[in-house]
Amino acid sequence: MTAALESRVREQLMAVVLPGLVSPLAELADIVSLLVSGDRVDVVFELGFPAKSAQQQYEAAIAESLKSIAGVDAVTARVTWKILPYAAQQNIKSMENVRNIIAVASGKGGVGKSTTSVNLALALAAEGARVGLLDADIYGPSVQMMLGIPEGQRPKQYGTHYLLPIEAYGVQSMSMGYLVTADTPMVWRGPMATGALQQLLNQTYWQDLDYLIIDMPPGTGDIQLTLSQKVPVSGAVVVTTPQDIALLDAKKGIEMFRKVSVPVLGIIENMAVHICSQCGHHEHVFGQGGGERMAQSYDVPMLGSLPLSMQIREQADCGKPVLAAHPDSDAAMLYRQVAISMTAELAKRQRVQSNAFPNISISDD
Repeated sequence: MTAALESRVREQLMAVVLPGLVSPLAELADIVSLLVSGDRVDVVFELGFPAKSAQQQYEAAIAESLKSIAGVDAVTARVTWKILPYAAQQNIKSMENVRNIIAVASGKGGVGKSTTSVNLALALAAEGARVGLLDADIYGPSVQMMLGIPEGQRPKQYGTHYLLPIEAYGVQSMSMGYLVTADTPMVWRGPMATGALQQLLNQTYWQDLDYLIIDMPPGTGDIQLTLSQKVPVSGAVVVTTPQDIALLDAKKGIEMFRKVSVPVLGIIENMAVHICSQCGHHEHVFGQGGGERMAQSYDVPMLGSLPLSMQIREQADCGKPVLAAHPDSDAAMLYRQVAISMTAELAKRQRVQSNAFPNISISDD
């Protein structure tokens, strides 16, 4: 009876879909231990992505699902996580001290990509990961202002070849803005800009990062191609607004990543809806449903929709992002859910790749 019950429990476990996610546990987690004793079940799961804010909710969902099985009366579920390095493009060597690199891109400027990058980095740190943020916009760096790093603060040298990243709100960061003044124009041709970017990436002494978020410049030019072809990117997300012209350009970003074999983890729709601060009226200023339609068209996940919010804009401008200023606000929790969905998709894709290889056994027969 115990063996049959354990089999039913295991089957039910693997089919559980955690709150806020779309894939079953079989695609996202490993069972560390499973003990069935009489009518009691004790189970420990290990996720491949951080989820501090959702941990108790996940444990409750698993327990509730198992209690629906006949013969199970008591359940203790524990969820942990371990962030592993996930495969990048073929033939590109991984970076030392950086397990995973995620590029945040857009086809055009003005869609809130940098604001999204900064808040996603802070959200991942809040979820329990070690996170770095690289500002790859050589011509118009903005991460310094958004993180509230004072003008004139410079990275410290480490050894003879490295710079130490500047830490803010628990996130290690590097930007061209730390090396020049705010009034210095970067009048560089493409090869000079891409060379500077590679130096910022490779000559920064990143310290044991689970994720390095790269805030990419808009478009699909030299810098984007250099990153896609020479940097071990584990996955990319594309930020867009629901507006048709933004969607048109965002599609070019998806196509670029596909051509260089970088998996697109999903679409983030920014400025999806404006909520009036006076009356609470919802208005879709830039259209509605465009990100969802694009995600369906390219068969990639819709990671989340973020509002057009004066609070988010004001806090980014004053150097204290919403994740730092109001960590328990609705906007902050939206960013945290998008961050979980993004890294869950990365973990899922890696598991699919790992399981695609056959097990080969050799015997003396």
